[in-house]
Amino acid sequence: MENLPTIKICIIEDDALILKSLQQVLNKADGFKVTGTFFSAEAAFEIFTNYYPDVLLLDIDLPGISGIEAIPKLKKLQPELNILMLTVHEESELVFSALRQGAVGYLVKGSNSKLLLDGIREVYEGGAPMSPTIARQVIASFRPEKESILSDRENEVLQSLSNGTNNKQIAEDLFVSPNTIKAHIKNIYKKLHVNSRAEAVKKAMKKGWI
Repeated sequence: MENLPTIKICIIEDDALILKSLQQVLNKADGFKVTGTFFSAEAAFEIFTNYYPDVLLLDIDLPGISGIEAIPKLKKLQPELNILMLTVHEESELVFSALRQGAVGYLVKGSNSKLLLDGIREVYEGGAPMSPTIARQVIASFRPEKESILSDRENEVLQSLSNGTNNKQIAEDLFVSPNTIKAHIKNIYKKLHVNSRAEAVKKAMKKGWI
């Protein structure tokens, strides 16, 4: 059987029990070696370049600087670093934030040892491992949300806004008062979590609603 290269791993994890468990699993497995551990991102920044790992296991919920905030700083210290997020979170926004910052994989804490080892090996070999739940969320993010969360009238107003029509003209076109249009726009902003017409139109176009 071909001998696989030993993968050097650093871990940033503030939970001592989880950190110890990870170390035991990795150091007992053939082809894996933990070369450095840190309880915070700040501690890692100071001496990280002394370790130069192949893969970094990085928690999101850290004291001080969060794991997501730490990613670009760590990548600056080691540009080719393979960062594998290891966390209890599966919220899509956290997933995408980590990936946008430069993480290459994302596994959920509590995954069995085989999944962890396979994930690290996959990252080392150029892959991008993710738990099934997270992978489905990432795939779904590429599909336009054809079903708008806005009412039919709100969609009409938004379509008019995208054409550059002002409130007064929209009110005349829809045979309602300008105040009614203002109320619709306020609801659109609230539902889309935006603060301007431009943001509302941009988000609706991205989702494929207009």
